[in-house]
Amino acid sequence: MSRIGNQTITLPTGVTLTQDNRVLTVVGPKGSLTLTVPFKIKVEVNDNIVTVSRLSEDKKVKANHGTTRAHIQNMVTGVTVGWTKELEIRGTGYKFVGGGDKLTVSAGYINPVVVTPQEGVTFKVSDDTTKLTVSGINKVFVGQTASNIRKIRTPEPYKGKGIRYLDEFIKLKAGKTAKT
Repeated sequence: MSRIGNQTITLPTGVTLTQDNRVLTVVGPKGSLTLTVPFKIKVEVNDNIVTVSRLSEDKKVKANHGTTRAHIQNMVTGVTVGWTKELEIRGTGYKFVGGGDKLTVSAGYINPVVVTPQEGVTFKVSDDTTKLTVSGINKVFVGQTASNIRKIRTPEPYKGKGIRYLDEFIKLKAGKTAKT
């Protein structure tokens, strides 16, 4: 029994969900997102309440039941509030430059790394150029873009230099000790 899939979704005011065959479209104040519903999953909208149900008890259909409901909930949250990921860069001379549609990352390489976001994703750099906010309406694109930026220079375990999520904790290792 799916506990997530059986929960209903309440659409806030200003958000509409339309269904054309197996394609769902969620439109809100920040934009619109689409989702293709898997086979044997049924989505119903009644009085701004969305109900997701399954038409079979196969293992794959049960897995898709909860996943589809979670995707629809993430789409509704994205078009109303939006999604953000915050990154922080640590190290001498390491910084984020730019914002909006293009980002330049100086992370200890010979040449700076230029990152262009996926469609619907924007960058905002703080005043001290050490913090970056990745935001957009699609949770998957925001998370993937933030992960790709983090991969440019992952935090190393001895000094903690690199790019990390703002709330991420890096456990530092002890360095070599001299014998006396």
